[in-house]
Amino acid sequence: VLINNDVHIVLAAPQKSMRGYYYKNSDADEVIFVHEGNGILKSVFGELKFAYGDYIVIPRGTIYQIEFTTKENRLLIVESFSPIVYPKKYRNEFGQLMEHSPYCERDIKAPQNLETHDRKGDFLVYIKKQGLLYPYHYAAHPFDAVGWDGCHYPYIFSIQDFEPITGRVHQPPPVHQTFEAHNFVICSFVPRKYDYHPQSIPATYNHSNVDSDEMLYYVDGDFMSRKHVERGMITLHPIGIPHGPHPGTVEKSIGKEATQELAVMVDTFKPLQLTEDAMKIEDGSYYRSWIE
Repeated sequence: VLINNDVHIVLAAPQKSMRGYYYKNSDADEVIFVHEGNGILKSVFGELKFAYGDYIVIPRGTIYQIEFTTKENRLLIVESFSPIVYPKKYRNEFGQLMEHSPYCERDIKAPQNLETHDRKGDFLVYIKKQGLLYPYHYAAHPFDAVGWDGCHYPYIFSIQDFEPITGRVHQPPPVHQTFEAHNFVICSFVPRKYDYHPQSIPATYNHSNVDSDEMLYYVDGDFMSRKHVERGMITLHPIGIPHGPHPGTVEKSIGKEATQELAVMVDTFKPLQLTEDAMKIEDGSYYRSWIE
């Protein structure tokens, strides 16, 4: 639905598992955010059981197969043409996550239950390259491995394990940062305490993003600064366009001590373009939501 040269943002609602074929993205690292559904991601590294709220991070070149255990599934997929990494500000000189990081190594789920598939046959692998899918037929099972080591493997981090950073006054968006890549970041908005200065106004201030396009995917909860925004919706606020709380939400926020919102934000430092699919689902009246 949204693209530039650094990232593609995809919406998916698959109803079937990947049966009879496998998939490899040779173009991009992938982050699959699980909004609805659960299942297992299988790869040469083993199995990753995923559920609601999980970020599944898949390095490019990983052959995988997804098996859903639910029929109704909803995914937000971020394709990154540069590596997806932990933010530099969270890591020390040895690459370890530091104590002020909003998550730690114990929150990272690595693949388990490695099964060696020593089988010959005809195994269909769809390989994505430069936006096109190429069907390849492997004569041996793509998960034919007895072990692995190193730091190149798919993993899961749950948005529910993100520990919010709060303060006496409004904290800027970088406190929500979860992952980074070249020219964009992924952030997590989770249930948290509001600013606790006695004269603080919890609703965010009006602002213009002069460095980035701001895409928000609304997952669950009460979105304090928005009206008429429901779960599963996306908002896009382009570089330089002023925006902020909807009319009445500032007053409504006064006296509130916490928010229960859950959302994923992608900030891109180059403008995002809308695809034809995005135009088909656009709410053309969104801009009028600031008119009382």
